[in-house]
Amino acid sequence: MVNVHYFFDPMCGWCYGASPLIGGLAATPGFKIIYHPGGMIMKQAIDPAFRQHILHADRKIAAMTGVHFGEAYQARVAGEGEFVVDSYAPTCAFLVGQEMGIAADIMLETLQQAHYQDGKHLDELNVLAELAVSIGLDETEWNQHMVKFEPEMMDIIKESHRLMGQMQVSGYPTLIIEKEGKLERLEHTRFYGRISDWEAYLAGCLGG
Repeated sequence: MVNVHYFFDPMCGWCYGASPLIGGLAATPGFKIIYHPGGMIMKQAIDPAFRQHILHADRKIAAMTGVHFGEAYQARVAGEGEFVVDSYAPTCAFLVGQEMGIAADIMLETLQQAHYQDGKHLDELNVLAELAVSIGLDETEWNQHMVKFEPEMMDIIKESHRLMGQMQVSGYPTLIIEKEGKLERLEHTRFYGRISDWEAYLAGCLGG
């Protein structure tokens, strides 16, 4: 089994753009993805000027990667209501989902779809609970895990930052493969919109 370290944030637009590649990687036998959430942004309301910057960046991401940003999400970013972004609540949900038996790639995809397609308020714990129920998890157990898991989540994010320094990672998304005792960066960006080429590249990584 070949380990691939994935440095990401569920609220990172470029990580959403890379989601088809991550899905392909997760589906390729022989690889194990080790997820390192980075805690990109503490809960805060985004001011209107920066919201325009986000929409501009999203258009660029969509053009380069082929992912679709849903109308509900775009309306929420562009609308007059408050637009709050929080990496920590959905990161905790990502980790709790795995504790409760949901595969990491499926849990991350579920969160990304809820945010970037459906415009869900992932900073709100009740919204995350509704999302958990929608994928078959027990709401009471979910809420108990979310409360208990927050300190561990903070330790995991701290360890991610330590590894980012050690591996010279400066942003998200970053993929680093462990191969024959060496760490090498997977240059995923050249495979945006080219899933079959990405799969061939991954097969070469396993066979080379």
